[in-house]
Amino acid sequence: MAAQYSSDVSPVDHLPGVPDWSTVHQPTGEFGPPIKDCSEWSKFKLSQEQIDTFWRDGFLLHVPVLSHEDCDRILEDYRYFLDENHSHPGEKMLYEFHRNQANDPENVLMHALGHWRLTKRFHDLVFLPQVVVPCSQLIHPDRREVAVRFWHDQLFAKPARCGGNVAWHQDYSYWTRTIPMRHMTVHIALDDQTEQNGALHYIPGSHRWTRNGGLPLPVTDFNFKDMESIKTILTDEERQEFKPISGNLRKGEASFHHPLAVHGSYGNKSPSPRRAAVLNYFADGVLSNTDEELLKGSKIPKGEKMGGQLYPLVYDPNWTK
Repeated sequence: MAAQYSSDVSPVDHLPGVPDWSTVHQPTGEFGPPIKDCSEWSKFKLSQEQIDTFWRDGFLLHVPVLSHEDCDRILEDYRYFLDENHSHPGEKMLYEFHRNQANDPENVLMHALGHWRLTKRFHDLVFLPQVVVPCSQLIHPDRREVAVRFWHDQLFAKPARCGGNVAWHQDYSYWTRTIPMRHMTVHIALDDQTEQNGALHYIPGSHRWTRNGGLPLPVTDFNFKDMESIKTILTDEERQEFKPISGNLRKGEASFHHPLAVHGSYGNKSPSPRRAAVLNYFADGVLSNTDEELLKGSKIPKGEKMGGQLYPLVYDPNWTK
């Protein structure tokens, strides 16, 4: 069986006046030619040791996904969001955009969602086999490979010397509008990350911290400003286990983390920026859990399968056969 991509919409290059790359459900070749030979998918698989590490700690670090050159090309597209005097004609398609989510000039955090619709590079990032194949291996609690759909992307940029933090949190706390909890977050470092410039930190084992029969911890700070606010809702045992480790990803490396893994990042006080691209996925078959908007402009009736233009199928293990 030849490798293939599935689409819930007919691929088109442009909407009137502004391109919307969410209408194209396959890579365009920005990071190399799309896979045609089904045997090629296997070279992107994680080892059993890596899979075991993920389920032990709730995260996996230092997975190479991009070259330095590819990171630099992606950073060229970052200019649309970092430069107050430079905008993209399709910015209204973004689900969210915060030039500084903390609203504090001494703690600046640029945060955006939905940029995959605006440029070919951000679009093609969503379909990277280096990303979607490992997601298929890690996303299901039964540890079996499953088909994977895209959820949404994020940009996080911390400028030099005044970059803000991202408070400790679990991602699924923000995603309970979808069920069941079969999600994955991929954080790609576009600069070297260090403890000095605001590297992502994780709490090992925190993917087992739940409330009320499996629900995530409640969100304690929607604007990410109060780094330690999560500690006010932890049990004594969880506070004792609260031992952060710094991911220290190198440029072009990714971390994969469980939707309940507690993570966050401190401010950037270094002389260099710290920028990252984040990709979020879910297993094919996840349902909408609300009649409200899932993302800005997107509604799927409660109980119906997630799919359509904004949630493309990015990998299916059957493509390897």
